[in-house]
Amino acid sequence: MSIDQLIKELKSLPDAQRWEVVDAILREDESWIPESFRKGMDDYLHGRMVPMEMALTEQPPLLE
Repeated sequence: MSIDQLIKELKSLPDAQRWEVVDAILREDESWIPESFRKGMDDYLHGRMVPMEMALTEQPPLLE
């Protein structure tokens, strides 16, 4: 199947099914997501962050 045929078939799908296909593709191939962004999201999900106001106004703690 050519890319043109694939795009034509994708466009012919109802919106809900089209988004299912797009979502499946994006979940399968994360190479387009920068590693720094993935690390930042992991930090956020594990509570390794501070509020922006604190980061901009307070002195960071000394690392020992």
